[in-house]
Amino acid sequence: MKKTIVFIHGMFQNSKSWDNWVAYFTERGYNCVAPSWPDHAGDPERLKNNPPATLCDLMLEDVINAMEAEVIAAGGNNVEINEKPIIIGHSVGGLLAQIFVNRNLASLAVPVCPVAPNMMMTLDWPFFKNVAAIANPFKGDEPFKQTPEGFHEAFCNTLDEAAARIAYTETATHDSRNVLRGCLGPNGHIDLDLPHVPLLFISAKEDQIIPTELVEKNSKAYTDDVSGEASFHEFEGRSHYICGEPGWEEVASYVHNWLEMHQVHTAV
Repeated sequence: MKKTIVFIHGMFQNSKSWDNWVAYFTERGYNCVAPSWPDHAGDPERLKNNPPATLCDLMLEDVINAMEAEVIAAGGNNVEINEKPIIIGHSVGGLLAQIFVNRNLASLAVPVCPVAPNMMMTLDWPFFKNVAAIANPFKGDEPFKQTPEGFHEAFCNTLDEAAARIAYTETATHDSRNVLRGCLGPNGHIDLDLPHVPLLFISAKEDQIIPTELVEKNSKAYTDDVSGEASFHEFEGRSHYICGEPGWEEVASYVHNWLEMHQVHTAV
C-alpha cells in the first residue's frame, strides 16, 4: 500500500497547480491530497477578478496552521501512531515542507524551488528584485496583484508569450505580501541541526524567483549526516513554473523514483 502525499503550493498559485502531479502519482498508487491555502480555494481566474476581502490579512502563520492541519489529517489525525505522509511543496510550500519535517510530521519531503528558511539569501539580482517588490513595506497590507507580464517575466520566464498567458489565466492568483514577509521572520525559522527524514531539493536552472544556488545552499545547510540525507538535483532550462511547464513529467518521474527508493524510510 503506497503512502499519502500532501502537495503544498506556493504564492500566486493554488491547488490547481498540482492537478497534473496528483493525476501522475494517483496512477502510481499514491493517495494524493492537494489543499489550497486560506483565501486561495477556487478557480484562479475568478480569484484574480474577485480577490477575497481577507487576502490582505493572510499571514504565513495562518498558512502554516491550515496546512499543518491537512498534514496531520493525512496522517490519520495522530502522526504518533499513524503513518506520516510524504510532503511535496513548491516555493513557500517548499519552506512549509521543511517546517513540517522539523516538526516530525513527514515521512519524506521534496521541497521544489523552495523559499529558504532562516533568512538565507544569495547575491542574485532577480531574487532581490522579486523579494523587494512583494515585501515592499510602503505597500502596507495591499495584496500583490499578479499581472500577465509580471508572471511571464518572473514566474514562467522559459515559456513563450502565448504559453505564459495560458499559465497565467489557468493557474495564477494574487497574494498577500504578509506571507513572504513572514518567511523572512521567526515563522520562517527552522532548526537545521535536528535529525530529519530524507529530503530531496529540486531546483530550476532558469528560476528568476528562487535561484538554483540558493536551493543548493539550503540543502547543504542541513547538518544531520547520520540519520537523514538532504539531496539536491537541478533541472536545466526550467523556470519557477517547473511543476507546470512542458517537461513537468520528467521532474515528477525523478521525484517518483526517489520516493520509491526511500520507501523503507516511510514506516513510522
